[in-house]
Parts: sequence; C-alpha cells; structure tokens
Amino acid sequence: MEIIIGSMPPLTPKYPERVNGSENGNVEAKILNVRETRRGIAGPSGMERRGTKSQDPLRGRVLTIMVPDVEKLPRDIETGEYKVTLRFNRK
Repeated sequence: MEIIIGSMPPLTPKYPERVNGSENGNVEAKILNVRETRRGIAGPSGMERRGTKSQDPLRGRVLTIMVPDVEKLPRDIETGEYKVTLRFNRK
C-alpha cells in the first residue's frame, strides 16, 4: 500500500517554453491602424499620464497590427522579452 499526501505534479511545465513562430522568425501581419504618438498628459477619462515616465518619440508612429495565425507567435510574448523588427512589402 502506498500513501501519497499532497497533489499530483502538473503535467505541463510551469512556464511555457519559447516557441519560434516559423523557422526563420518571419510572421505575416496586417496593418489595421496607423496613428501619431501621444502628445501631452491627457488619457482616458480619469487616467492621466502625469506621473508616468512614458514619453513617445516625436517622430514616431503607433501601428496596430493583426496576426491571423496565433500559432506563429511565441507563447510567452506578453513577457515583453522580444525585440520586434518590421519589413514592409508591397502587395
């Protein structure tokens, strides 16, 4: 007879492994929106950015992109440990 106190160990790793989207790292995406950077401290209602140190570059642009296949993105992309480079090709 065997008595085990506690719970079973998880079947999956605690932190997901890094996964390259494709073999060469390229991921196709669609540009949804392009806008200028923020100016000033105004934010959504009641959420001013007065105390934060986030300042957008003067000559920058904010791109909103959509990746149609989530399997091509790294599983831990939310950690912010990735550098993203862009290459633009005309259709």
